Amino acid sequence: MELALRHPDLISLAAGFTDNETLPVDETRGLFAELLKARCTGEPLLQYGNTTGLPALCARTAARILSQDAATGEGIAVESRYAPDQMLITHGSQQFLYLVAETLLDPGDIVVVEDPTYFVFLGILQSRGVEGRGIRLEPDGLDVEQLDAVLTRLRRERRLHRLKLVYLVTYHQNPTGTTTCFAKKAAVLDLLRHYERAAGHPLYLLEDAAYRELRFQGPDTASALTASGGLGRVLYTGTYSKPFATGVRVGFGLLPEPLRTAAVRIKGNHDFGTSSLLQHLMARALESGAYDRHVQRLQARYARKAEGLTTALRRHLPPHIEWREPTGGMYVWARLPKRQRSGLNSPLFRRALDRRVLYVPGRLCYVPDPTRRAPDHEMRLSFGNATERELRTGVRRLGEALAQEAW
Repeated sequence: MELALRHPDLISLAAGFTDNETLPVDETRGLFAELLKARCTGEPLLQYGNTTGLPALCARTAARILSQDAATGEGIAVESRYAPDQMLITHGSQQFLYLVAETLLDPGDIVVVEDPTYFVFLGILQSRGVEGRGIRLEPDGLDVEQLDAVLTRLRRERRLHRLKLVYLVTYHQNPTGTTTCFAKKAAVLDLLRHYERAAGHPLYLLEDAAYRELRFQGPDTASALTASGGLGRVLYTGTYSKPFATGVRVGFGLLPEPLRTAAVRIKGNHDFGTSSLLQHLMARALESGAYDRHVQRLQARYARKAEGLTTALRRHLPPHIEWREPTGGMYVWARLPKRQRSGLNSPLFRRALDRRVLYVPGRLCYVPDPTRRAPDHEMRLSFGNATERELRTGVRRLGEALAQEAW
Protein backbone atom coordinates (compact mmCIF):
# COMPACT_ATOMS: atom_id res chain seq x y z
CA MET A 1 0.00 0.00 0.00
CA GLU A 2 2.83 2.39 0.92
CA LEU A 3 4.65 1.77 -2.38
CA ALA A 4 1.45 2.31 -4.34
CA LEU A 5 0.83 5.66 -2.63
CA ARG A 6 4.45 6.86 -2.92
CA HIS A 7 4.88 5.90 -6.60
CA PRO A 8 1.85 6.89 -8.71
CA ASP A 9 3.47 5.39 -11.83
CA LEU A 10 3.64 1.99 -10.14
CA ILE A 11 0.83 -0.35 -11.12
CA SER A 12 -0.09 -2.22 -7.96
CA LEU A 13 -1.61 -5.65 -8.37
CA ALA A 14 -0.82 -6.10 -4.68
CA ALA A 15 -2.60 -3.58 -2.46
CA GLY A 16 -6.03 -4.55 -1.19
CA PHE A 17 -7.55 -1.15 -1.97
CA THR A 18 -11.08 -1.28 -3.37
CA ASP A 19 -12.27 0.18 -6.67
CA ASN A 20 -12.02 3.98 -6.76
CA GLU A 21 -14.53 4.53 -9.55
CA THR A 22 -17.37 2.90 -7.63
CA LEU A 23 -16.77 4.58 -4.27
CA PRO A 24 -20.22 5.86 -3.18
CA VAL A 25 -19.35 9.56 -2.98
CA ASP A 26 -22.75 10.90 -4.05
CA GLU A 27 -24.66 8.37 -1.98
CA THR A 28 -22.63 9.15 1.13
CA ARG A 29 -23.11 12.89 0.67
CA GLY A 30 -26.84 12.33 0.46
CA LEU A 31 -26.93 10.07 3.50
CA PHE A 32 -25.04 12.57 5.63
CA ALA A 33 -27.34 15.36 4.42
CA GLU A 34 -30.36 13.37 5.56
CA LEU A 35 -28.80 12.61 8.93
CA LEU A 36 -27.63 16.17 9.57
CA LYS A 37 -30.68 18.05 8.34
CA ALA A 38 -32.04 18.41 11.88
CA ARG A 39 -30.47 18.55 15.32
CA CYS A 40 -32.52 15.60 16.55
CA THR A 41 -30.90 13.32 13.97
CA GLY A 42 -27.56 15.10 13.75
CA GLU A 43 -26.62 15.31 17.42
CA PRO A 44 -26.25 11.53 17.97
CA LEU A 45 -23.79 11.34 15.05
CA LEU A 46 -21.46 13.83 16.72
CA GLN A 47 -21.69 12.43 20.25
CA TYR A 48 -20.05 9.46 21.93
CA GLY A 49 -21.82 6.14 21.50
CA ASN A 50 -21.45 2.97 23.54
CA THR A 51 -18.66 0.41 23.39
CA THR A 52 -20.67 -2.46 21.93
CA GLY A 53 -22.10 -0.52 19.00
CA LEU A 54 -25.12 1.45 17.82
CA PRO A 55 -28.15 -0.70 18.73
CA ALA A 56 -29.85 -0.09 15.37
CA LEU A 57 -26.73 -1.16 13.48
CA CYS A 58 -26.27 -4.23 15.69
CA ALA A 59 -29.86 -5.29 15.03
CA ARG A 60 -29.70 -4.72 11.28
CA THR A 61 -26.36 -6.49 10.98
CA ALA A 62 -27.50 -9.54 12.93
CA ALA A 63 -30.70 -9.74 10.88
CA ARG A 64 -28.71 -9.43 7.67
CA ILE A 65 -26.41 -12.37 8.49
CA LEU A 66 -29.42 -14.46 9.53
CA SER A 67 -31.17 -13.66 6.26
CA GLN A 68 -28.08 -14.53 4.21
CA ASP A 69 -27.69 -17.88 5.95
CA ALA A 70 -31.38 -18.76 5.77
CA ALA A 71 -31.43 -18.06 2.02
CA THR A 72 -28.75 -20.70 1.34
CA GLY A 73 -30.91 -23.60 2.54
CA GLU A 74 -27.89 -25.15 4.27
CA GLY A 75 -27.71 -25.98 7.95
CA ILE A 76 -30.20 -24.52 10.40
CA ALA A 77 -30.38 -20.73 10.79
CA VAL A 78 -31.36 -20.57 14.47
CA GLU A 79 -32.34 -16.99 15.27
CA SER A 80 -30.82 -17.04 18.78
CA ARG A 81 -27.34 -17.49 17.29
CA TYR A 82 -27.69 -14.11 15.57
CA ALA A 83 -28.96 -12.16 18.57
CA PRO A 84 -28.02 -8.45 18.50
CA ASP A 85 -26.76 -8.77 22.08
CA GLN A 86 -24.00 -11.05 20.74
CA MET A 87 -22.95 -8.41 18.20
CA LEU A 88 -19.90 -6.17 18.54
CA ILE A 89 -19.29 -3.26 16.13
CA THR A 90 -15.59 -2.59 15.57
CA HIS A 91 -13.22 -0.34 13.63
CA GLY A 92 -13.12 -2.72 10.68
CA SER A 93 -13.04 -6.49 10.99
CA GLN A 94 -9.30 -6.15 11.63
CA GLN A 95 -9.99 -4.77 15.10
CA PHE A 96 -12.38 -7.64 15.76
CA LEU A 97 -9.64 -10.13 14.87
CA TYR A 98 -7.25 -8.41 17.25
CA LEU A 99 -9.83 -8.31 20.05
CA VAL A 100 -10.39 -12.06 19.69
CA ALA A 101 -6.64 -12.64 19.84
CA GLU A 102 -6.22 -10.44 22.90
CA THR A 103 -9.18 -12.12 24.59
CA LEU A 104 -8.24 -15.74 23.90
CA LEU A 105 -4.55 -16.09 23.18
CA ASP A 106 -1.48 -16.19 25.38
CA PRO A 107 2.18 -16.43 24.35
CA GLY A 108 2.95 -20.02 23.39
CA ASP A 109 -0.63 -20.82 22.37
CA ILE A 110 -1.37 -22.42 18.99
CA VAL A 111 -3.76 -21.32 16.26
CA VAL A 112 -4.55 -23.41 13.17
CA VAL A 113 -4.86 -21.46 9.91
CA GLU A 114 -5.28 -22.19 6.23
CA ASP A 115 -2.13 -22.61 4.16
CA PRO A 116 -2.00 -19.91 2.77
CA THR A 117 -4.04 -17.36 4.72
CA TYR A 118 -4.67 -13.63 5.30
CA PHE A 119 -1.15 -12.47 6.10
CA VAL A 120 -2.18 -9.50 8.27
CA PHE A 121 -3.77 -11.94 10.73
CA LEU A 122 -0.40 -13.67 10.90
CA GLY A 123 1.01 -10.36 12.14
CA ILE A 124 -1.52 -10.40 14.97
CA LEU A 125 -0.44 -13.91 15.97
CA GLN A 126 3.20 -12.86 15.90
CA SER A 127 2.47 -9.83 18.09
CA ARG A 128 0.83 -12.11 20.66
CA GLY A 129 3.67 -14.65 20.63
CA VAL A 130 1.35 -17.33 19.21
CA GLU A 131 2.47 -20.32 17.14
CA GLY A 132 0.68 -21.30 13.93
CA ARG A 133 -0.04 -24.58 12.20
CA GLY A 134 -0.94 -24.47 8.54
CA ILE A 135 -3.49 -26.77 6.87
CA ARG A 136 -3.32 -26.97 3.08
CA LEU A 137 -6.19 -25.61 1.05
CA GLU A 138 -8.19 -27.66 -1.42
CA PRO A 139 -10.54 -26.17 -4.04
CA ASP A 140 -13.47 -26.27 -1.57
CA GLY A 141 -11.65 -25.35 1.63
CA LEU A 142 -9.03 -26.68 3.98
CA ASP A 143 -8.02 -30.35 4.04
CA VAL A 144 -10.07 -31.78 6.93
CA GLU A 145 -8.04 -35.00 7.04
CA GLN A 146 -4.83 -33.04 7.51
CA LEU A 147 -6.49 -30.98 10.24
CA ASP A 148 -7.40 -34.22 12.02
CA ALA A 149 -3.79 -35.42 11.69
CA VAL A 150 -2.43 -32.14 13.11
CA LEU A 151 -4.81 -32.28 16.08
CA THR A 152 -3.84 -35.90 16.70
CA ARG A 153 -0.16 -34.95 16.63
CA LEU A 154 -0.72 -32.11 19.10
CA ARG A 155 -2.52 -34.48 21.44
CA ARG A 156 0.27 -37.06 21.14
CA GLU A 157 2.85 -34.34 21.88
CA ARG A 158 0.75 -33.20 24.87
CA ARG A 159 0.38 -29.74 23.36
CA LEU A 160 -3.32 -29.84 22.51
CA HIS A 161 -4.06 -27.72 25.60
CA ARG A 162 -2.26 -24.82 23.87
CA LEU A 163 -4.64 -24.91 20.90
CA LYS A 164 -7.35 -22.24 21.16
CA LEU A 165 -8.93 -21.77 17.76
CA VAL A 166 -9.01 -22.47 14.03
CA TYR A 167 -9.06 -19.39 11.79
CA LEU A 168 -10.68 -19.62 8.35
CA VAL A 169 -11.32 -16.97 5.68
CA THR A 170 -14.29 -18.76 4.23
CA TYR A 171 -15.61 -16.59 1.36
CA HIS A 172 -13.45 -15.76 -1.68
CA GLN A 173 -10.47 -16.09 0.56
CA ASN A 174 -7.68 -13.58 0.81
CA PRO A 175 -5.30 -14.54 -0.79
CA THR A 176 -6.47 -17.49 -2.96
CA GLY A 177 -10.11 -16.69 -3.72
CA THR A 178 -11.20 -20.06 -2.29
CA THR A 179 -14.68 -20.42 -0.77
CA THR A 180 -15.08 -23.06 1.93
CA CYS A 181 -18.09 -25.33 1.40
CA PHE A 182 -20.57 -25.71 4.23
CA ALA A 183 -19.79 -29.41 4.70
CA LYS A 184 -16.18 -28.59 5.54
CA LYS A 185 -17.18 -25.92 8.05
CA ALA A 186 -19.39 -28.47 9.78
CA ALA A 187 -16.60 -31.07 9.66
CA VAL A 188 -14.13 -28.66 11.29
CA LEU A 189 -16.58 -27.99 14.11
CA ASP A 190 -17.14 -31.72 14.60
CA LEU A 191 -13.39 -32.25 14.90
CA LEU A 192 -13.00 -29.44 17.40
CA ARG A 193 -15.81 -30.89 19.51
CA HIS A 194 -14.13 -34.29 19.35
CA TYR A 195 -10.83 -32.92 20.69
CA GLU A 196 -12.24 -30.52 23.29
CA ARG A 197 -12.07 -32.94 26.21
CA ALA A 198 -8.40 -33.65 25.55
CA ALA A 199 -7.70 -29.92 25.20
CA GLY A 200 -9.41 -29.16 28.50
CA HIS A 201 -11.18 -26.02 27.28
CA PRO A 202 -13.45 -24.83 24.44
CA LEU A 203 -12.00 -24.89 20.94
CA TYR A 204 -13.36 -22.17 18.68
CA LEU A 205 -13.79 -21.64 14.95
CA LEU A 206 -13.10 -18.03 13.94
CA GLU A 207 -14.88 -17.49 10.62
CA ASP A 208 -13.71 -14.42 8.69
CA ALA A 209 -16.41 -13.51 6.15
CA ALA A 210 -14.93 -10.17 5.03
CA TYR A 211 -15.48 -10.93 1.32
CA ARG A 212 -18.86 -12.65 1.53
CA GLU A 213 -20.80 -9.81 -0.08
CA LEU A 214 -18.33 -9.48 -2.97
CA ARG A 215 -19.63 -12.68 -4.62
CA PHE A 216 -20.35 -12.13 -8.31
CA GLN A 217 -20.79 -15.73 -9.49
CA GLY A 218 -22.38 -18.88 -8.08
CA PRO A 219 -24.57 -19.45 -5.02
CA ASP A 220 -23.90 -18.23 -1.49
CA THR A 221 -22.77 -20.67 1.18
CA ALA A 222 -24.08 -20.82 4.74
CA SER A 223 -21.83 -19.71 7.55
CA ALA A 224 -20.64 -22.05 10.29
CA LEU A 225 -23.26 -20.45 12.55
CA THR A 226 -25.84 -22.78 10.99
CA ALA A 227 -23.90 -25.99 11.68
CA SER A 228 -25.20 -28.30 14.40
CA GLY A 229 -21.86 -28.13 16.22
CA GLY A 230 -21.63 -24.36 16.01
CA LEU A 231 -23.53 -23.44 19.17
CA GLY A 232 -21.24 -21.37 21.35
CA ARG A 233 -18.14 -22.24 19.33
CA VAL A 234 -18.32 -20.01 16.23
CA LEU A 235 -16.87 -16.51 16.21
CA TYR A 236 -18.12 -14.80 13.05
CA THR A 237 -16.79 -11.54 11.66
CA GLY A 238 -17.49 -9.39 8.61
CA THR A 239 -17.08 -5.82 7.45
CA TYR A 240 -18.85 -2.93 5.78
CA SER A 241 -15.52 -1.51 4.62
CA LYS A 242 -14.90 -3.79 1.65
CA PRO A 243 -18.48 -3.83 0.23
CA PHE A 244 -19.21 -0.11 0.82
CA ALA A 245 -16.04 1.97 1.26
CA THR A 246 -12.74 1.11 2.94
CA GLY A 247 -12.58 4.63 4.38
CA VAL A 248 -15.64 3.69 6.44
CA ARG A 249 -13.85 1.62 9.03
CA VAL A 250 -16.86 -0.29 10.35
CA GLY A 251 -16.66 -4.02 10.99
CA PHE A 252 -18.71 -6.38 13.10
CA GLY A 253 -18.67 -9.75 14.75
CA LEU A 254 -20.81 -12.22 16.65
CA LEU A 255 -19.31 -13.52 19.89
CA PRO A 256 -20.76 -16.01 22.39
CA GLU A 257 -20.39 -15.42 26.09
CA PRO A 258 -18.16 -15.16 28.04
CA LEU A 259 -15.93 -14.03 25.17
CA ARG A 260 -18.11 -11.07 24.25
CA THR A 261 -18.01 -9.54 27.71
CA ALA A 262 -14.23 -9.86 27.83
CA ALA A 263 -13.83 -8.44 24.30
CA VAL A 264 -16.10 -5.47 25.12
CA ARG A 265 -13.97 -4.61 28.15
CA ILE A 266 -10.81 -4.75 26.04
CA LYS A 267 -12.39 -2.63 23.30
CA GLY A 268 -13.33 -0.07 25.93
CA ASN A 269 -9.66 0.22 26.76
CA HIS A 270 -8.88 0.67 23.07
CA ASP A 271 -11.34 3.36 21.98
CA PHE A 272 -14.57 3.59 24.06
CA GLY A 273 -16.42 2.44 20.94
CA THR A 274 -16.40 2.64 17.16
CA SER A 275 -17.03 6.04 15.54
CA SER A 276 -20.63 7.05 16.17
CA LEU A 277 -20.65 9.12 12.97
CA LEU A 278 -19.70 6.15 10.79
CA GLN A 279 -22.06 3.74 12.55
CA HIS A 280 -25.02 6.04 11.94
CA LEU A 281 -23.94 6.36 8.31
CA MET A 282 -23.93 2.60 7.82
CA ALA A 283 -27.22 2.12 9.66
CA ARG A 284 -28.84 4.71 7.39
CA ALA A 285 -27.26 3.16 4.26
CA LEU A 286 -28.74 -0.21 5.20
CA GLU A 287 -32.15 1.22 6.10
CA SER A 288 -32.48 3.29 2.91
CA GLY A 289 -31.37 0.57 0.52
CA ALA A 290 -28.33 2.58 -0.59
CA TYR A 291 -26.01 -0.10 0.72
CA ASP A 292 -27.63 -2.94 -1.23
CA ARG A 293 -27.74 -0.88 -4.43
CA HIS A 294 -24.04 -0.10 -4.07
CA VAL A 295 -23.11 -3.72 -3.41
CA GLN A 296 -24.88 -4.79 -6.60
CA ARG A 297 -22.93 -2.21 -8.62
CA LEU A 298 -19.68 -3.27 -6.99
CA GLN A 299 -20.29 -6.96 -7.69
CA ALA A 300 -20.87 -6.20 -11.37
CA ARG A 301 -17.77 -4.01 -11.49
CA TYR A 302 -15.55 -6.66 -9.91
CA ALA A 303 -16.92 -9.31 -12.25
CA ARG A 304 -15.80 -7.20 -15.24
CA LYS A 305 -12.40 -6.48 -13.70
CA ALA A 306 -11.84 -10.13 -12.81
CA GLU A 307 -12.59 -11.08 -16.40
CA GLY A 308 -10.21 -8.40 -17.63
CA LEU A 309 -7.42 -9.61 -15.34
CA THR A 310 -7.76 -13.27 -16.25
CA THR A 311 -7.97 -12.44 -19.95
CA ALA A 312 -4.68 -10.57 -19.61
CA LEU A 313 -3.16 -13.47 -17.67
CA ARG A 314 -4.03 -15.88 -20.49
CA ARG A 315 -2.54 -13.51 -23.03
CA HIS A 316 0.68 -12.41 -21.32
CA LEU A 317 1.75 -15.11 -18.84
CA PRO A 318 3.50 -18.37 -19.75
CA PRO A 319 1.05 -21.28 -20.09
CA HIS A 320 2.62 -23.27 -17.24
CA ILE A 321 1.55 -20.68 -14.64
CA GLU A 322 -1.68 -21.81 -12.97
CA TRP A 323 -4.62 -19.87 -11.51
CA ARG A 324 -8.35 -20.29 -11.01
CA GLU A 325 -11.13 -18.06 -12.26
CA PRO A 326 -12.43 -16.00 -9.31
CA THR A 327 -16.10 -16.11 -8.33
CA GLY A 328 -15.90 -13.17 -5.94
CA GLY A 329 -13.57 -11.12 -3.80
CA MET A 330 -10.68 -9.18 -5.29
CA TYR A 331 -7.83 -11.66 -5.80
CA VAL A 332 -6.31 -14.21 -8.14
CA TRP A 333 -3.72 -16.66 -6.78
CA ALA A 334 -1.09 -17.64 -9.34
CA ARG A 335 1.32 -20.58 -9.05
CA LEU A 336 4.64 -20.77 -10.83
CA PRO A 337 6.53 -24.05 -11.26
CA LYS A 338 7.84 -25.10 -7.83
CA ARG A 339 11.49 -24.53 -8.71
CA GLN A 340 10.82 -20.83 -9.43
CA ARG A 341 10.94 -18.22 -6.67
CA SER A 342 8.60 -15.25 -6.30
CA GLY A 343 9.56 -13.93 -2.84
CA LEU A 344 10.66 -10.47 -1.80
CA ASN A 345 14.33 -11.30 -2.40
CA SER A 346 13.82 -13.14 -5.67
CA PRO A 347 15.09 -11.89 -9.04
CA LEU A 348 11.50 -12.03 -10.32
CA PHE A 349 10.23 -9.61 -7.67
CA ARG A 350 13.07 -7.17 -8.42
CA ARG A 351 12.47 -7.38 -12.17
CA ALA A 352 8.77 -6.73 -11.64
CA LEU A 353 9.54 -3.62 -9.57
CA ASP A 354 11.95 -2.43 -12.26
CA ARG A 355 9.01 -2.62 -14.68
CA ARG A 356 6.84 -0.69 -12.20
CA VAL A 357 4.46 -3.48 -11.32
CA LEU A 358 3.91 -4.92 -7.84
CA TYR A 359 2.42 -8.20 -6.58
CA VAL A 360 2.20 -9.87 -3.16
CA PRO A 361 4.73 -12.70 -2.85
CA GLY A 362 2.85 -15.83 -1.86
CA ARG A 363 5.33 -16.76 0.85
CA LEU A 364 4.10 -13.85 2.98
CA CYS A 365 0.74 -15.64 3.26
CA TYR A 366 2.12 -18.77 4.95
CA VAL A 367 2.29 -19.00 8.72
CA PRO A 368 5.72 -19.82 10.19
CA ASP A 369 5.16 -23.52 10.90
CA PRO A 370 8.03 -25.68 12.12
CA THR A 371 6.43 -28.79 10.62
CA ARG A 372 6.77 -27.72 6.98
CA ARG A 373 8.71 -25.47 4.63
CA ALA A 374 6.69 -22.58 3.22
CA PRO A 375 6.32 -22.51 -0.59
CA ASP A 376 8.01 -19.65 -2.45
CA HIS A 377 6.61 -19.95 -5.97
CA GLU A 378 3.22 -18.19 -5.74
CA MET A 379 1.80 -14.68 -5.94
CA ARG A 380 -1.39 -12.83 -5.10
CA LEU A 381 -2.76 -10.50 -7.78
CA SER A 382 -5.50 -8.01 -6.91
CA PHE A 383 -8.03 -6.59 -9.35
CA GLY A 384 -9.65 -4.40 -6.70
CA ASN A 385 -8.10 -0.97 -7.13
CA ALA A 386 -6.35 -0.89 -10.50
CA THR A 387 -8.35 0.29 -13.51
CA GLU A 388 -9.05 -2.14 -16.31
CA ARG A 389 -6.38 -0.48 -18.42
CA GLU A 390 -3.89 -0.71 -15.54
CA LEU A 391 -4.72 -4.38 -15.10
CA ARG A 392 -3.87 -5.09 -18.73
CA THR A 393 -0.66 -3.04 -18.58
CA GLY A 394 0.38 -4.46 -15.22
CA VAL A 395 -0.06 -8.06 -16.34
CA ARG A 396 1.86 -7.32 -19.55
CA ARG A 397 4.74 -5.94 -17.46
CA LEU A 398 4.59 -8.95 -15.17
CA GLY A 399 4.68 -11.21 -18.21
CA GLU A 400 7.81 -9.42 -19.41
CA ALA A 401 9.46 -10.03 -16.04
CA LEU A 402 8.45 -13.70 -16.15
CA ALA A 403 9.75 -14.05 -19.67
CA GLN A 404 13.29 -13.68 -18.32
CA GLU A 405 12.88 -16.65 -15.98
CA ALA A 406 14.83 -19.77 -16.85
CA TRP A 407 11.93 -22.23 -17.05
